[in-house]
Amino acid sequence: MTNPTARKTMTQTLTLLAAVTTLALFGCATEVVRGGEGTANPELGRAAMSVKLDREDINYLVKDYLSQMQASRFWLSDVRAQGSRPTMAIWPIQNSTSQHIEDQLYTLLSSIETALVNTGDVRVVDRAAQEALIREIGIQQTSAYDPASAQRMGRHLGVKYFITGKITSVDEKLMKQKRVAYSLFLQVLEVETGLIEFQTEVVRYKGMKG
Repeated sequence: MTNPTARKTMTQTLTLLAAVTTLALFGCATEVVRGGEGTANPELGRAAMSVKLDREDINYLVKDYLSQMQASRFWLSDVRAQGSRPTMAIWPIQNSTSQHIEDQLYTLLSSIETALVNTGDVRVVDRAAQEALIREIGIQQTSAYDPASAQRMGRHLGVKYFITGKITSVDEKLMKQKRVAYSLFLQVLEVETGLIEFQTEVVRYKGMKG
């Protein structure tokens, strides 16, 4: 027959083990949170997770570029002052960084397209329609701007200007510190003449130490 004291001790031990197991299971569980406007973590999307190019960096670069372009002589005299909205298209952006940023480039192109549309000053060719035309007329659209292909596409799409360019990065390291400078260089080219109507470079820095 089991001693009552022994039974009590065993029960307490089992209860303690159960509590420890429960704490281990739930205390180490991954916590998932929502971020952005309307949530308890509105700044979640702005926090840098690494020195790699992220959505917040892309937003900054596109906003900076667009603000400079809208303040330029080209935009004020050749776009707004003409009375009719010229049609623009976006050529693929060259990746001149040392990173694999295909997803970021896709986001960058989409952000530029959206920003241009929202100015209300220009018409913008949908990139899906642009890709369909490329297949139809049998030309290749690489990240390197090709004036001949651009003219051919421009005539089919009624495009007056192409936006094209590249993104570069410069990495610096000192002890446990690292800094990366991302430069987005874009230019607006008139399709028929190939003349550069506007160009500028915008830069975003990211750093890490630890």
